[in-house]
Amino acid sequence: MRTTLGFIGSGLIGSTLARLATAAGVDVVMSNSRGPETLGGLVAELGDRARAATTRDAARDADLVVVTVPLTAYPDLPVAALAGKTVIDTTNYYPQRDGRIAELDADALTSSELLQRRLSSSDVVKAVNNVFFHQLGMLARPSAAPDRSALPIAGDDDAAKHDVVRLLDTLGYDAVDTGTLATSWRSEPTTPVYVMPYAGTLPEGLGAAELQQWMATTGGVPVSAAQVKDLVAAAVRGPAGGSF
Repeated sequence: MRTTLGFIGSGLIGSTLARLATAAGVDVVMSNSRGPETLGGLVAELGDRARAATTRDAARDADLVVVTVPLTAYPDLPVAALAGKTVIDTTNYYPQRDGRIAELDADALTSSELLQRRLSSSDVVKAVNNVFFHQLGMLARPSAAPDRSALPIAGDDDAAKHDVVRLLDTLGYDAVDTGTLATSWRSEPTTPVYVMPYAGTLPEGLGAAELQQWMATTGGVPVSAAQVKDLVAAAVRGPAGGSF
């Protein structure tokens, strides 16, 4: 896949996706809120296909852009630089971290619709929000591998969703189209497809710190496209937001 993938946010999900991308021959432009000078170690690790930039330049210079920041940071996104771009939204609403957002609490919008409203000249696609970073890196497989996993996506523009399907295929995943941004709640926290299917059977008796450590070391289990479809279909909309 000949494309440049930009990242606004270079934390655990962003850096994991960047590793998958550079390994697959995709050029990446990394950015974060602290400035490109803080990304030297990550860029060196990623190799010649990676460079660091400001968030504005990462958006401007990329063909597709991954937004992987806390939801509270969405007002700071470079709207003009993202105009006309497909934007991959990995964000989730966690009220303990983000504070209460009335429109989300009332189910008037999904978090991705909130982002799309901000980025009205971009095409937002919800993706890679429902898997822990370690399993995301460990479960990638070549196309047609029998143990290949799938990830749900949602969006309002078919061409943008096609771009994301192609990218996920390059990175090692099938994709399951779950509908529009209005139905993207089906992969949000507390839903059946969120995180745990990819982690496998949870050991009993773990505290919060032990659970975090276990999640960061277990290789995970494949989740097929058929399983994702079933899990998404089983989702029932409850209170917005969640926690891990």
